[in-house]
Amino acid sequence: MPPNLFTLDDAERLDVDEVHDLYRRYVNRSQVKLMTSFGFGRELVAHAEGAHITLRDGRRLLDLTGGVGVLSHGHNHPRILAARERFARERRMEVHKTYFSPYLAALSHNLAAVLPGDLNMSFLPNSGAEAVEGAVKLAYKYHGGKRGTVLRADIAFHGKLLGSGGLTGAPRTFAFPTIPGIDTFRYNDLASVREAVRRHRNDVYAVLIEPFSASTIQACSEEFLRGLRELCDAEDIVLIFDEIYTGWGKTGSLFHFMRYPGLLPDVLTTSKSFGGGKSSISAFVAREPVFRRAYDNLTDALLQSTSTTYYGFGEETATALEAVNIALDDDYPTRAREIGRVLDAGLTRLAERHRDAVARVDGCGALWGVFLDGGPRVLDLVGKLAPVGLARDPRFRFKLITCAVVDALYRDHGIYTYYTLNGENPLVLAPPLVTDPTDVEYAVTCLDKTLEQGLTRLVARFVKEKVSSLW
Repeated sequence: MPPNLFTLDDAERLDVDEVHDLYRRYVNRSQVKLMTSFGFGRELVAHAEGAHITLRDGRRLLDLTGGVGVLSHGHNHPRILAARERFARERRMEVHKTYFSPYLAALSHNLAAVLPGDLNMSFLPNSGAEAVEGAVKLAYKYHGGKRGTVLRADIAFHGKLLGSGGLTGAPRTFAFPTIPGIDTFRYNDLASVREAVRRHRNDVYAVLIEPFSASTIQACSEEFLRGLRELCDAEDIVLIFDEIYTGWGKTGSLFHFMRYPGLLPDVLTTSKSFGGGKSSISAFVAREPVFRRAYDNLTDALLQSTSTTYYGFGEETATALEAVNIALDDDYPTRAREIGRVLDAGLTRLAERHRDAVARVDGCGALWGVFLDGGPRVLDLVGKLAPVGLARDPRFRFKLITCAVVDALYRDHGIYTYYTLNGENPLVLAPPLVTDPTDVEYAVTCLDKTLEQGLTRLVARFVKEKVSSLW
């Protein structure tokens, strides 16, 4: 007897309870417990377009998550859809590593054309974590394996594979093995980097840094980044900028580092919106002398290229090709700055009005964080409500407060936001770059109305109606 398999039609007819049951049985039942604490875990999406999501019951939501960095182009951008439909209609070949790809060639050219200096040599894997690991691998190969230390920041987030997970500085509940030789410096603290380099004299092969940390909503200063460049030049260390989230205009320049003229990393990583919201693709782009020293010889030419199955996959590179052109044609950096002006002014006013709830706001372009506090009284209430185990998490109180606001925005106003799991766990407003500024103003107004209810009431409602179902 053949297995009883779902068809595409069957999948699209599943209701939310059936989806939850399948997740419990075949994916992760704890994920169902966790996500059904929020409204978005109890509903299914019918379709999405631009900055909006339409649920099966017809409710329309404003998506300010930006797909956690993936959706700068919004949901289902018409030019992205057209590019993918054309690729399929003309039956272009997806993958065959013995043929050269015109899409890969054109995309690599475009990356070199829009990036400064001699950032000319590209490698195109699937995910941001792979791009990070590829960049670090390149740096190690550049030094011929003669150096053994890579430095990363204490608040770094670079992925969840074994290597990139070790390079991530966020707190972890389980310690996986990782690559050897990782050491840490304080983010945006040049003296700390210098001390780490001194500890590993003539042994550091790479320094890895996010010029803007999307998971903590804080940025490196220009002084720090230029000092880092000078230090890496003096010590022959490969400098890697991770702009997986912030690339393609998100913070108001094409890449965050490009706001500082003449500043150049040795390797740049990008992913997320690089694929236009439809393609799982990433890249690391290296300065030409660094790449050629590592891989440009007949013996090593395939160490990081054509032997990788999904490197430069046809439809993915065609999609990214169109996504890059859209970001330039529609001037996404300017769009981010316009959104940023609305968020800066609106969130600053909101922080003044709700000093008892908002510790601070920070961000730039279309990537902002609202850091909620509530003072000792609210924090003590949350501490009493915390289950055994979670109460030991020093950030649990702040996480629960932010979760309560995320849930209220979604349920009461149809505003979809999220909070980061790293740093101080801010509420994040990160609209797609196709979002109308009036929609952003509306979202700030809704956040104002939500905070007017008071954090104590919001937390009590969230715990009563959502979180209590977990335990």
